[in-house]
Amino acid sequence: MSDAPATRRLVGRLLLLVVLMFGFGFALVPIYDLMCRAFDINGKVVMEVYQGQQVVDERREVRVQFLATNTADMVWDFAPKADQLTVHPGASNQMLFVAYNPTNRPMTAQAIPSVAPSQAAPYLHKTECFCFTQQVLQPGERIEMPVRFIVDRDLPADVHQLTLSYTLFDVTARHPPVPVAGR
Repeated sequence: MSDAPATRRLVGRLLLLVVLMFGFGFALVPIYDLMCRAFDINGKVVMEVYQGQQVVDERREVRVQFLATNTADMVWDFAPKADQLTVHPGASNQMLFVAYNPTNRPMTAQAIPSVAPSQAAPYLHKTECFCFTQQVLQPGERIEMPVRFIVDRDLPADVHQLTLSYTLFDVTARHPPVPVAGR
């Protein structure tokens, strides 16, 4: 009968261990956030939130210009809907780019972005972009492709203008599209 107190002690310790492990699981996320901030590790995308919305710097305006070019072998018409937007850092923005395939065959394209000035590139965050995937257009098809982005509030104060440019490449030979009936 002397085993009963020892068993109760063991069960109590095991239950305490389970509770501590469960609590440690909840503490991992805040610990990870603190480590990322302390060591300036960009392991997470951090959005400052205030009452369910991003914190926007309404006092500052940044002009974002949009450019679209094709490589020599790309025949699509490709352009932004507007040449520029004036945005507030921290605000979510959108620009539409229009692409048209004037050929009589399906084609696949890939857009490669670049940001100027280069020191501002880390401060332009694309949350959605047609450049993330290849685009397939059927003969005569026209599409509008969105770019959703945020200019970071930490953009250096001496940067008042950004240029977001896309170069469109024909990748049909490497990634042949499948023609879609009725599209």
